Amino acid sequence: MFRPLSIFIGTRYTRAKKRNHYISFISLTSMIGLTLGVLAMIVVLSVMNGFQKEMRSRILGMVPHAVLQNVDGKPLENWQAVAAAALKRREVVGAVPYTELDGMLSFKGQMQPIEIDGVDPQQESKVSIIGSHMTQGSLEALKAGESGVVIGEITARRFRVNVGDSLLLIVPESSSAPGGITPRMQRLNVVGVFKVGAELDGTLALIHVDDAAQLLRWQPGQVQSVRIALKDLFKAPAVGASIASDLGSGYRSVDWTHTQGSLFGAMKMEKTMIGLLLLLIVAVAAFNIIATLIMVVADKRTDIAILRTLGMTPREIMTIFMVQGTVIGVIGTVVGGTLGVIAAFNVTAIVSALEKAAGTHIFSSDVYFINYLPTDVQAADVVLVCCAALLMSFLATLYPAWRAANTQPAEALRYE
Repeated sequence: MFRPLSIFIGTRYTRAKKRNHYISFISLTSMIGLTLGVLAMIVVLSVMNGFQKEMRSRILGMVPHAVLQNVDGKPLENWQAVAAAALKRREVVGAVPYTELDGMLSFKGQMQPIEIDGVDPQQESKVSIIGSHMTQGSLEALKAGESGVVIGEITARRFRVNVGDSLLLIVPESSSAPGGITPRMQRLNVVGVFKVGAELDGTLALIHVDDAAQLLRWQPGQVQSVRIALKDLFKAPAVGASIASDLGSGYRSVDWTHTQGSLFGAMKMEKTMIGLLLLLIVAVAAFNIIATLIMVVADKRTDIAILRTLGMTPREIMTIFMVQGTVIGVIGTVVGGTLGVIAAFNVTAIVSALEKAAGTHIFSSDVYFINYLPTDVQAADVVLVCCAALLMSFLATLYPAWRAANTQPAEALRYE
């Protein structure tokens, strides 16, 4: 099979020779370093993708993707019309009544701040995952007028309460009193406990939307807003603003990027920074390729001089060593990428096996919100890592190859 002479010689130089085992060893370590760097980057990025996916599904499965409300903050008189307008959009999969208020929960002298969401338990499954994360009771146990409440597992553990116990809700209310604010108290009966494995387990509680209206002294049927859920939650800002615009100037949209955007922005930045740090491992392997090729050039000075006297051009000499370094980079990247993808797909099972062998839990549910190591292999990350490794490997060949191309035949053969 015909191959260009430069490629043929370059691939021959990658093979071990009896008299240059040290150079071959350095080439092997460069290849192994590149393999380990690519493997580590793919596994770590996949694990971080898994954590982001879990947090996104749990947190954004509980909080509203977007809410439609009056600009002046007054309650909606006819929320059904707003919901009907939202459901006309193909992107919207659910639109339900929603009221949000802040307060304090008290039990036997203990207190904690809480966000209270007024919901319709019969329709909440259209926009929330809470129904599938109940550990005690049920969401349907919330009945209008019965002052029921569903709390998170962290709140229940902190107060040491279960279904059937009572809590005191304290809500601030504006008044004409000298202080300007008077507390309003309401006794709530725990009818359910949920656990989604996120901070919301300790900061969120749910009551019936009619009880929320009564607590705020609104008329029956009035709600604060309409909560919508979208097929693609990342389109929430645009879709929510568009629906509010269609409803008129008296409406506005508030989406999840205003309430949870900073959290996911921080997670994205963390993934980027860790990826850049791990890229240094690949960079070290690329520098090893430079060292390897410089030693090869020094070892092959006589061969280079002979090839030059036989008519080979400097560009062809340069190509020989670029091919040699690129072969090391390609093999290391392919092997590392393959092993990285295999390891990333099986990292959850590997960690579980290690936990069983060690007899301990690395991710204890008492400490961490997620008690296992999630993973999400994304093709874009794998391609990006492999391309970065190949690019750095190629760039590492340029200087040694340039030095080889500038070798003077007369000087190299002077003492031969």
